[in-house]
Amino acid sequence: MFIQALRMTGRDWRAGELRFLLVALIVAVSSLSAVGFFIDRMRSSLERDAHQLLGADLLVNADLPIDPAWRAEALRRALVLADTVTFPSMAQAGQGEQSVAQLASVKAVSPGYPLRGQLRITGSAAQAAEGSGVKTRATPAPGTVWVDLNVLSALKVGVGATVTLGDKNFTIAQLIASEPDRGASFANFAPRVMLALADLEATGLAGHGARVTYRMQVAARTPHDMAEVARYRRWLTAQIARTGVKGVRIESLESGRPEMRSTLERADRFLSLVGLLSALLAAVAVAMAARRFMLRHLDACAMLRCLGLTQNQVSVMYLTEFVLVGLAGSALGVLVGFGGHYVLLELLGKLVATELAPVSMLPALQGVVTGMLLLLGFALPPILQLRNVPHNRVIRREQAPPRAMALLSYALGAGVFVALLLWQARDVQLALLSALGFLGALAGFALAGWLGLASLKRLRGALEHQSWRFAVTSLQRRPGATLVQIVALALGLMALLLLTVVRADLMQAWRSATPADAPNRFIINIMPDQKSEVGQRLAQAGVKEPVLYPMIRARLMAVNGRPVTAASYPEERARRLAEREFNISATRDMPATNEIVQGAWYRDKPGVAEASVEQGLAKTLGLKLGDTLLFNIGGQQAQVRVTSLRKLEWGSMRANFFVIINPQAMQGMAQTFMTAFRLPPRSANLGNALTRDYPNLTVIDVSAIIKQLQDVLDQVVAAVEFLFAFTLVSGVLVLYAALIGSQDERTREAGLLRALGATRKQLSQAQWIEFALTGGLSGVLAASGAVALGWALATWQFKFAWSFSPAVWLAGLAAGVACAIIGGALGLRKVLRQAPLQTLREA
Repeated sequence: MFIQALRMTGRDWRAGELRFLLVALIVAVSSLSAVGFFIDRMRSSLERDAHQLLGADLLVNADLPIDPAWRAEALRRALVLADTVTFPSMAQAGQGEQSVAQLASVKAVSPGYPLRGQLRITGSAAQAAEGSGVKTRATPAPGTVWVDLNVLSALKVGVGATVTLGDKNFTIAQLIASEPDRGASFANFAPRVMLALADLEATGLAGHGARVTYRMQVAARTPHDMAEVARYRRWLTAQIARTGVKGVRIESLESGRPEMRSTLERADRFLSLVGLLSALLAAVAVAMAARRFMLRHLDACAMLRCLGLTQNQVSVMYLTEFVLVGLAGSALGVLVGFGGHYVLLELLGKLVATELAPVSMLPALQGVVTGMLLLLGFALPPILQLRNVPHNRVIRREQAPPRAMALLSYALGAGVFVALLLWQARDVQLALLSALGFLGALAGFALAGWLGLASLKRLRGALEHQSWRFAVTSLQRRPGATLVQIVALALGLMALLLLTVVRADLMQAWRSATPADAPNRFIINIMPDQKSEVGQRLAQAGVKEPVLYPMIRARLMAVNGRPVTAASYPEERARRLAEREFNISATRDMPATNEIVQGAWYRDKPGVAEASVEQGLAKTLGLKLGDTLLFNIGGQQAQVRVTSLRKLEWGSMRANFFVIINPQAMQGMAQTFMTAFRLPPRSANLGNALTRDYPNLTVIDVSAIIKQLQDVLDQVVAAVEFLFAFTLVSGVLVLYAALIGSQDERTREAGLLRALGATRKQLSQAQWIEFALTGGLSGVLAASGAVALGWALATWQFKFAWSFSPAVWLAGLAAGVACAIIGGALGLRKVLRQAPLQTLREA
């Protein structure tokens, strides 16, 4: 039987029966493999590059010197270590009355710092301002410091000058152009002064009572081997829990850099979405190809049954043929995909600024398994229908309805399809949302198509035109085949619209979450009597509509009358929050980048104290709507009721507050003001001017952090854009499958009509009308599905605002009509050119 299956495979290949199925499988697997290879390397590279924002793979943050036992365990596990000690202190230059002092964020670093990423240093003020210094793996030499550019202007010195830190004098050797692990906490916003860790003791600044933060950076020997780091983290977490040590935090990219978390989570979802769309299109393409194979083999199968083959022998023969095609198609698809991912890398060019992670074999294995699952899951139903072809099919060209086993196999195909989605997405919610959207679109398109066909029955006599009646009658004569074509065409067009028109809206919405005009300066410690003057200075410098927010230092004392202490919470983060002061605010209107997720924004009535709480803080501290919070604000107590929970966009880099209270309740409370704004390049010296005129102000430059965010975002968007373009190949294949799915039947009908007297003009006009109706309906359905799916993805998965354009429906209608007419004309052009008898013989 195997030899006979090989013969049948060869015959079908020479006859062209397997070519479309093989091409469909190759394109499906190659698109999935190319996406898989690229996503696998891009995910690994993004994780590696994002770790540069921590300076390590893992960061141990402590209020006291790091336990030597923790250091010894990390070294035993062959991990690489580096240390930093950070604290605020005054840097001084000059002597006597000519001396100038500036609050600085002092950072002492050990050799090897940073373990991930690189510092950029320069001796040029212009290069330091642009962040374009020279990369270095070195650290400051003994007796020297590297400083931010702002330190020079604040102390009125230059490179080579002497500054004093505590009891020791240092020479300014370099300017810091970029510091990868700077972070976005206010402790790091003062100008940086960096020195060697060996010089720290001589300064006398890190003694008892100093507000010092000790950090131990931990990294794997190579950026791609994270298993040992994960094991060390689990060990250290257990040690901290067992000993009950306080003031220690283990930070990773997810926990330590909230301003990067949402960007990378969305990147992962976008990359997963590409894999899902490829799986969706692959499933449709293979199913259409297998159905066409089945329809073209009904007569051959009936002949085999007449020659003595049993149902099982027919099934084994065709299954063997499909397995051979599947293995060949999967292997070729993986090879094409492997080469295709290098094409993507070449196209990306300079957009991928760092070397990608090495190739792994997992995407290749996934490609082969996916190809076989797709083929068996979506080709098995037609095969089971072939085994049930009756002998008298040779005489009576009738097709029996699908039996129970064949229908059950369709359920198997649906199960395989869902499993593929889960595998490709690596995100259950995204996979289920896409699967439900696909199945919902399938059912909705089928229902809409059936209703459209039913309405055409009444419109058959609406026009006294022979071609119109031919077209409507042709659609009514084979409702099943017409519905299949409408649904397949709509699904293919929906994916293409989602990949083109809707994709642009998704990308724009994603970029808007961390816009290019995000604030690059913060000013804190603005006194109430300085608010008006500072606002005027900002406006004169070209800052658009500067907003100054009240900033109030408050400590949470009680929740619903129960005192709040560190012992009230089991989690370390909740304990830290219970022990620290919050920066809260009081504004009449909700900040533009905030979103209410529960409750309603307060109305600011006299005598009523209401609070809006950030949802993450509420989850950590177990707060809910209606809870009463008691704050201590500079010795005064304020009791407020939680009336809303807010979601913040941390990646926006705008002013964000955990708690906002209505202004009427905060009257008379001690407060300063702060603002976040984007400073035009022409006003770069504004910070120096403000600190000179108002020495109490702290002007914070976050341009480097914004640049880090934008660099990561641009890299991911570029990758996703190219991956979307590659996936279009699968969509085009689905369109082709939909258009040629009923080609054989249409060819026979056209030949018969010509034999009965229909002219070429009548048939041509009927075809145009039929394809225009089919394509127009498919295009409108596709546009509706693409808009609905885009809205669902933006709202529930990617968590950003969504807006759509009516142009999507126009594009869908035009694309549907064009694809149907062009595909139909190409498929049936031979019928209109040759004699009817020849057409009927070939059919």
